[in-house]
Formats: sequence, C-alpha cells, structure tokens
Amino acid sequence: MFMEERLIEIEKIIKEKGKINTAEIQRKFVVSFETARRDLRILEERGVCKRTHGGGIAAVQVGFRPPVDRDFADMQVFDNYREIARYAATLIEKDDTVYLTGGSLGYIMLTYLPKDIHYSLVVNSVDIAKALRAFDNVDVYLVGGKMRQSGSVVDSLAREFVSRLHFDKCFITGAGLTADFGLSNGTDETASFQRTVIGNSRKRYLLIPSSKIGADAFIRVCGVGEFSEVITDWDCADEAVNALVENGIEVKIVEKCGE
Repeated sequence: MFMEERLIEIEKIIKEKGKINTAEIQRKFVVSFETARRDLRILEERGVCKRTHGGGIAAVQVGFRPPVDRDFADMQVFDNYREIARYAATLIEKDDTVYLTGGSLGYIMLTYLPKDIHYSLVVNSVDIAKALRAFDNVDVYLVGGKMRQSGSVVDSLAREFVSRLHFDKCFITGAGLTADFGLSNGTDETASFQRTVIGNSRKRYLLIPSSKIGADAFIRVCGVGEFSEVITDWDCADEAVNALVENGIEVKIVEKCGE
C-alpha cells in the first residue's frame, strides 16, 4: 500500500472513531512506530487530527458545541474523564465554598465528592443540583437564571448571581486551551459567566481532557495564567504541556487507572 492510500485509510478511522493509536496503525498497516508517527504528523499538518502521546485524535472545529440535550445519567464515561474527576474531587477540603462546573466533568465528580466532611457547592446545572440532594454533608446553592435545554444556567442573571459570591475553589471546564489564546469556549454567555466565577475564586482549577489542549474554540475566556492548576490526562502531547509549563502554569497529569 502506498503512503497516500494509507493516510486515506487512517483518516477514515479517525473520522469514524474520533481517534487512533500508533499501535493500531502499526498492526493494521504493518509499518514501524516511526512510520505511524510520521503519518499522524502529516495528517495533523493537514488539519485532520491532533497528535497525542499514544496516537492521534480528531481535530475539533472552532465552532464545535456539545449537544444541547445531554443526558448526564446515561452518558459514556471515558477513562480520562473519570480520572480527572477523581483527582479533582480530592482537592475539596472541609468547609470549602466551591463552584462546580456544570459540564460533564462536574457530573462525573459527583461519584467522588467527599461525603465525610462539610462544604458548600455552588452549581449552575439543574441536573447536578438534583443529584446533590442525596448529599447531607453539602450545602448546595443553585444559580438562578434562564435554563438552557442542556440544564445549565449561564445568562446575565446567572452572572449577576455569582458576581455576589466568593469561592475558595472553582472547577472550570472548556472547549479548548492553548498557551497563546488561553481557555476558550463556544458561546459568549458561557465565557462571560466563567470569567466572573474565575475572578471571584481564590484557587482556580481547569479540568480539561488532553483532546482539548492545543485547540482553540470560538470565544476566549481568559489566559492560562489565571489558573492555579491545569488538570489533564496521560494522552496530552509533550509539546502542549511544555508550552503551558513555560508560561509558569502548574500542570497535573492524572494517571490511567491501575498504573
């Protein structure tokens, strides 16, 4: 098989599955590790994928937005999301007042939240708030405003609500992160709401899977220097981590479960 034919086949797999690893390329096309990495580098240059430690993931469009009708209770939980959420939950301490992201990582964190200490959570997701009714050790504050179909609340009323609060810690997510552009998201409403939360937080944690590092979404939220720590996973490319570290950012790379 010629190289261009192989690249076409690899691109098809990435578009169908959203990712591919170098071992799969080696096995399927009987090529060396160096050839597999070169193929991914070429596809990255063409805008097809973004390379990670172990392979490549589909490139995300600038204007990409998650589905508006997300069903958190029935969603697939990937290993990297689970481990990011597990680690983040360990950062909550007794009597903390915490803003918890209304994204999928916030919902996954529910499984790992401390149940033996008292603390307060401020949430802008009706789904997360409903689940927190089962926690008798947590004071829950639900942000008010116009609810999106996704169950989140980020409008001007919500922004006014959180502008009157201060947080010991906030856990923020986003659609993209680069050293140059900073954290970015898909809508101005979300970005404005997040800026307010970040500005009123003593410690700021960014929970972001490796697939979103090195990508820019539509609206800039803030620079990387706003965060106390960026928490990502084992698939994050070395160059992306290095670019953050060179900007003085503390990066926590969670490990794969069992490793």
